[in-house]
Amino acid sequence: MNQVLINDTTLRDGEQAAGVAFNLEEKIAIAKFLDAIGLEEIEVGIPAMGEEEQRAIQSIADLGLSAKLLGWNRAVISDIKASMACGLKRMHIAIPVSGIQIATKFQGQWRITLQQLKDCISFAVDKGFWVAVGGEDSSRADDEFLLDVALYAQEWGAKRFRFCDTVGVLDPFTTYSKVKRLVSGLRIPVEVHTHNDFGLATANALAGLKAGALSVNTTVNGLGERAGNAALEEVVMAIKRMYGVDLGIDTPRLLELSKLVANASGCRVPPWKAIVGENTFAHESGIHAHGVLKNPFTYEPFAPEEVGRERRLVVGKHSGRHLISNLLKQHGIFLSKEETQSVLDAVRQCSMEKKRNLTTEELLDLVKIQKYSHAIR
Repeated sequence: MNQVLINDTTLRDGEQAAGVAFNLEEKIAIAKFLDAIGLEEIEVGIPAMGEEEQRAIQSIADLGLSAKLLGWNRAVISDIKASMACGLKRMHIAIPVSGIQIATKFQGQWRITLQQLKDCISFAVDKGFWVAVGGEDSSRADDEFLLDVALYAQEWGAKRFRFCDTVGVLDPFTTYSKVKRLVSGLRIPVEVHTHNDFGLATANALAGLKAGALSVNTTVNGLGERAGNAALEEVVMAIKRMYGVDLGIDTPRLLELSKLVANASGCRVPPWKAIVGENTFAHESGIHAHGVLKNPFTYEPFAPEEVGRERRLVVGKHSGRHLISNLLKQHGIFLSKEETQSVLDAVRQCSMEKKRNLTTEELLDLVKIQKYSHAIR
């Protein structure tokens, strides 16, 4: 896999998740954090949304960040002017390319669609702006028409073309073949933008990169419309650990970033969420805990510190004697095999009653109860 560029769109497509609205301070904090950990490009919002959005984008533009900032626009001249007014130097222009999208938005008049795109690209390029073009609903577009649109965009001055799986209907194999076709036919870089409607956003993003795309859209925690987008933390760590490509991103801060966006969005991260979920390095099962105590790589793909986490050994229904003994030894408690089994039986019973794992305090209380029980026998 080639060195790729991450274009994070948490502040644009992420915020479009139902019920999410970042305020000015949150937008600035997220942009600064993304920049601080090494993101090369940030899609900061939609200037055409109005004065409040423009003020937020202008404020981010005024920060002097190292990351390149991109505004999202429809193929409408007024949108382009709004981006220009925000102090941005780069802009993305989206245009529908599937039959269903063109029929709905342009009454099937694809020539009008292309003319608007040409006018907007020419207007922006003439003003000295760097322009990228995105094919909305590329995954459901006719392959020949999609390539024609991308070629026209390239001819008119676009510097990159975005392949969008807008409603998340592709699998990685189809993504690979469709993106490969675009990469082979264009001189400009291809970017992949994937959605998670079938739980395949990250897989499809990686497939697009394997096909030769040089840029990928992500959002923190996979935040986004409907089922969300390809998660920044998943894409970054997959590229780093599976393909051996270090993107220069400060991965130990991914957890901190995840928490920032979760708080700003009001969207809690599930404990089983890949990379940043609370349970990603938690071990309860007896077999797993025993293995991890001997060698962490038996049941962990990489060290938790690499993404800002710590390993957790928790006691519950599925725990075994080795875990119980190990945790108790940390508190200076050494039990016989019979005593350990007695505590383990009590742990399993208590865990089933409470329907959760037990805290350290609860474990120690059970030890006291079991010792007292043995003493009076």
